[in-house]
Amino acid sequence: MTRTGDRIFGVAVILGALAFGASALSLPEPFFSDPLGPKAFPLMVAGVSFLCGAVMALRPDPDPDWPGLGTLGSLALAAAVLVAYAYALKPLGFLVPTAIAAGILSYQIEPRPIGAVLAGLGLSAGLFVLFRYVLGLGLVPFPNL
Repeated sequence: MTRTGDRIFGVAVILGALAFGASALSLPEPFFSDPLGPKAFPLMVAGVSFLCGAVMALRPDPDPDWPGLGTLGSLALAAAVLVAYAYALKPLGFLVPTAIAAGILSYQIEPRPIGAVLAGLGLSAGLFVLFRYVLGLGLVPFPNL
């Protein structure tokens, strides 16, 4: 991608951030909510995206170095795993999809099968304990049969 490509992408990120921020502003306020409300996190994400897009548009990289096809394939696989994970959470519960997704992503980082399996199992159990018992979220550990 050239400098012009960086600027075009930066403007696209700015437009996406503005649309995301506008969408966040339309979120309804629940009767009982935390002090920040449901708009705080999406607005923070929109603000950071806007700043990143502005930096990219105003100061493009003079000599961009794009990754090879192998890296792009790894990124596409990671994105596919995360999309599948999001769809699998409700029917399969938290533990199994999290262990599988974390194992695949761990294998992509360091291709050692035993380490990836242990990382997937450990992250799944550790995150479940953290979310369920420390943060008090109502996670379902396994599918409801």
